[in-house]
Amino acid sequence: MTESTVTPGPREIFERVRRHWLENLGGFGSELAEDAVIEVPFAPPGGTRRHEGKDAFLLFAGPEQAAFAQRFALDEVRDVVIHETADPEVIVVEYELAGRVLATGQQASSPFIGVLRVRDGKIVNWREYQNTLAMIEIMGQPRRT
Repeated sequence: MTESTVTPGPREIFERVRRHWLENLGGFGSELAEDAVIEVPFAPPGGTRRHEGKDAFLLFAGPEQAAFAQRFALDEVRDVVIHETADPEVIVVEYELAGRVLATGQQASSPFIGVLRVRDGKIVNWREYQNTLAMIEIMGQPRRT
């Protein structure tokens, strides 16, 4: 008898990403395809809106995630709503990240919407919509004008 394995779809991959965030496992690089495209259409002025390739994204995200973890303790990923689409590779995910600003103890949260495309068990495209200026403000950093 042959053992068959089921390739994880976008719901399962999002749940893995969620666990990575909550367990502070350093992001979700292991879930990315080598040619993944990560997009942040609402990046702040001067910010990168598109990262092409896993390595390019990790080069950018590694220092950002390390700095974020020194300033913010993520307590929960809440209010998760997953919307199926006509394309079985794609889901739209609404969620809120909530936690504490370490310097002040202030509770803070921010809503996100992600459009996630998974192929062969790996993220090939993640488009994330967030209020990046509000996140900068929560972290106590001045807004760039």
